[in-house]
Amino acid sequence: MASNQARLTSGPVGNHLVKMTVPVFFGVFAMMLQGFVDAFFIGMLGDRELAALSFAFPILMIVTSVAIGLGAGTSSVVARAIGANKVERAARLATDSLLLSFLITAAFCFVGILSIDFLFTALGAPSDMIPLIKEYMQVLYVGVPFVVVGMVGMSSMRATGDTRLPSLLMIIASIANIILDPIMIFGLGPIPAMGLKGAAMAALIARGAIFLGTIYLMHERINMLSFRVPKFDELRSSWGDILHVGIPAAGTNAIIPVATAVITAMLAQYGTEAVAGFGVASRIESLVLVMFYALSAVIGPFIGQNLSAAKAERIHSALRLCSRFCLLSGIGMAVFLLCFSEFLPSLFSKNPTVTETARLFLLIAPISYGAYGIVMVMNASFNGMGKPGPAVVISVARMIIMYLPLAYLLRYFYGISGIFMAYAIANIFSAVIAYKWANNSVQGQIEKMS
Repeated sequence: MASNQARLTSGPVGNHLVKMTVPVFFGVFAMMLQGFVDAFFIGMLGDRELAALSFAFPILMIVTSVAIGLGAGTSSVVARAIGANKVERAARLATDSLLLSFLITAAFCFVGILSIDFLFTALGAPSDMIPLIKEYMQVLYVGVPFVVVGMVGMSSMRATGDTRLPSLLMIIASIANIILDPIMIFGLGPIPAMGLKGAAMAALIARGAIFLGTIYLMHERINMLSFRVPKFDELRSSWGDILHVGIPAAGTNAIIPVATAVITAMLAQYGTEAVAGFGVASRIESLVLVMFYALSAVIGPFIGQNLSAAKAERIHSALRLCSRFCLLSGIGMAVFLLCFSEFLPSLFSKNPTVTETARLFLLIAPISYGAYGIVMVMNASFNGMGKPGPAVVISVARMIIMYLPLAYLLRYFYGISGIFMAYAIANIFSAVIAYKWANNSVQGQIEKMS
């Protein structure tokens, strides 16, 4: 159980954050690069397939949000248990989280398969595109429960302070996915060309590898699996603790793709090429924001362990360092995308409407990326404290109260550009609120414990 001892409650704060974030960065970068390559190969099939992928993207993000939420709940309770030196409780929570995540996502995907036609018609997908979307989504839905279990297991690993093992799994799976993509999409030897469905098959195989690898490492390397059959009260306690953070965290993350689905329907009024362009820009954005995803993945375990040890100044220091980094790197991202706003979209499509829509997004949205990074880190911090409510409020305010109404308003004056301007404005205002709220919450949590 030595690997389960608190390791983040002493030593330089900056060093811990760097050592934890760098492996996660490479792991997340590999997965985002896989999504980038995925879109590149699908773009070679045609704009119709690229648009189908773009319609599917918000729904896939909702599914991912469930995984992120369950992972955040697991990471929070496991990290706090480790910080309090309750290592047996930490293993019990980690084990019970795997069963919980499988049951929830299996039910979610069953409903998802039954509602494909209705849902994508509501999102504005043309009727002739529904069969294409359906064959893609059916394959993905089948594999989602195993994908989510793997992601939740990796959250347990990060809660111990070990980010190298889960990152290695992510890198291996992403490389496998990139290799399988052209084979499954275009065919090779006895493997027939499957088009868009092939991309889903490649993802299913690669993510299945993450599931198997996670279970093995949790048992063999970090001793975080308990094979003792729990009593019902024990299981209920574990699930209650996980869902206390997990449900709001899932809701926090699900708000983003739900709002994105509304924006997708809004853009569909300008044609499927505009939707495809937005999908291209979203893939590029995901790749550029990798460092923020990595920071938000590690700040929760850091805060969880230090909160249980009542070390408020270490938490304040971490929040300051992360915020400064987000602002500085956000400026670099904006400059980079300004320089390559025409070149990057052209990798996916030669259709002028597709590339122009993507270019507009990459000229406007990155202005706010530093602020968006702060929002991501602060929301993850609330989850690490076991106090997910503020993250829900901030996400609702950002996406529902600010972004969507502004998008509806500004599109009448500026068209598609107005939709993207609304996104940037919402990010900036939300960052100010999130930073102040998170820092104020730390002291309140410490005082409650004393």
